[in-house]
Amino acid sequence: PYAIWVSEIMLQQTQVNTVMPYYERWMTLFPTVQVLAAADENEVLNAWEGLGYYSRARNMLKAARQVCENYQGEFPSAAEELCKLPGVGRYTAAAISSIAFSADEAVLDGNVKRVLARVFEFSEEVNTPEGEKKLWLMAAELLPKGEASAYNQAVMDLGATICTPKSPDCAGCP
Repeated sequence: PYAIWVSEIMLQQTQVNTVMPYYERWMTLFPTVQVLAAADENEVLNAWEGLGYYSRARNMLKAARQVCENYQGEFPSAAEELCKLPGVGRYTAAAISSIAFSADEAVLDGNVKRVLARVFEFSEEVNTPEGEKKLWLMAAELLPKGEASAYNQAVMDLGATICTPKSPDCAGCP
């Protein structure tokens, strides 16, 4: 759960190619949530330097301390509990819960929005509150129970590699 949480936070508004060296270095410096929770803020910010959006790093430190203080160093498995951590919103909580704990939680990131909107010819704006609400419901309805981890990762990957924002490979779409 810790490694998944770190990757999800780092990948917010940052591409995978950019994140990879930071992630590897981070996991060497802070291999567990306990090590991160005990770290000095300046050490955390130095490790984050270059990724931007420094509030993510500050929130990770706060969240790590909360996990250690309130959950005995174990990440909660329920999305509702994960949402209580600083910097963890609905998508991130669902991603962690489904990937790390195999919980039946649908995810809705930019890639999933794009896939659903194209496949189902969604006529509304995907980034409006009403559009997102409908897409969350659609994502939840499509979620195969007991397979959330693999399904969520597959749809996110589909959106990142085939159903791209520009020049989608519709002929290669499964």
